[in-house]
Amino acid sequence: MDRSSSENQILINREPNGVATVTINRPGSLNSLTGTMILDLAQAFKALDQDHSVRVIILTGSGRSFCSGIDLTAAEDVFKSEEMKDPESNPVIQMDRCRKPIIGAIKGFTVTAGFEISLACDILVAAKGSKFIDTHARFGIFPSWGLSQKLSRIIGPNKAREVSLTAMPLTAEAAERLGLVNHVVEDGEVLKKSREIAEAIIKNNHDLVLRYKSVINDGIKLDLRHALSLEKPDI
Repeated sequence: MDRSSSENQILINREPNGVATVTINRPGSLNSLTGTMILDLAQAFKALDQDHSVRVIILTGSGRSFCSGIDLTAAEDVFKSEEMKDPESNPVIQMDRCRKPIIGAIKGFTVTAGFEISLACDILVAAKGSKFIDTHARFGIFPSWGLSQKLSRIIGPNKAREVSLTAMPLTAEAAERLGLVNHVVEDGEVLKKSREIAEAIIKNNHDLVLRYKSVINDGIKLDLRHALSLEKPDI
């Protein structure tokens, strides 16, 4: 382990093969995020994006949960903080800006802010029985990390409305059928499968992997005619 936050709650492990693993490490609170953790997570992705030795990033959570959202005991300070309004302090913005492929290794609960973080991943591997939950409507908190817009573009607006307006869980199995999750595996196989995908990516041309990810992600935001022009940037 070559870097951690002062309280060891955001861990980064760089492997010699170019895979970096970021672990949300607050298992006693189901990996709920404090303000410090949010800042550290944002800076972790910014640093890994700039690290030329890193080619693929795996994001996971320790213990029984991926991320259960923002710690409600610290939520008021988080939402009112001027620092949190800075894009440099926003982990989802930093993940969206990250050129390296990000694989989300999901198990247990992925709730609200955690759900939004998972949507910033490029590929998701989830354990059987894990659950994605959007509780914004339940607690009267308006989404601000993209869930209201990203989810409907992946699973369709009707299903997204049901997930968000009911605050009912979306299981990993259902999420796979809807195209949100790439693979559902046994709990103990999540990191193994994630590493297999990372190693498959690493075998390819690195510069083209970065460019291909960018073209796909940028193209999603455009109509097809304009998206196709991304393949011919010099025309």
